Amino acid sequence: YKGKRITFHDPCYLGRANNIYEAPRNIIKKLDAQLVEMKNCRKKGLCCGAGGAQMFKEPEQGDKDVNIERTEQALETQPEIIAAACPFCNTMMTDGLKNKEKEASIKVMDIAEMIANAEDL
Repeated sequence: YKGKRITFHDPCYLGRANNIYEAPRNIIKKLDAQLVEMKNCRKKGLCCGAGGAQMFKEPEQGDKDVNIERTEQALETQPEIIAAACPFCNTMMTDGLKNKEKEASIKVMDIAEMIANAEDL
């Protein structure tokens, strides 16, 4: 992961519910990657759209799905990897990348997956 541009999506339950923001970022830094922050991060992080089992139903009326908005915020950072720490977030961000036809060039990875794949941590 050395030198890769990684943005971290703050999962609602990890962040706003449990006030854990820096631990995942510290891991990204220990991977010697370049952490690039989205405009809405930490306590101001935007939900991926899966909260409250929203991923299991059709979108409600509106201009845009939440996961598309969040994916667009991630893409603004020009990441090589979008990292999260929640399987629902990973699914929603992956779906957002597919919507933007970016799934071939940008990966969505769980922090645990990154640790497991790291050579030296």
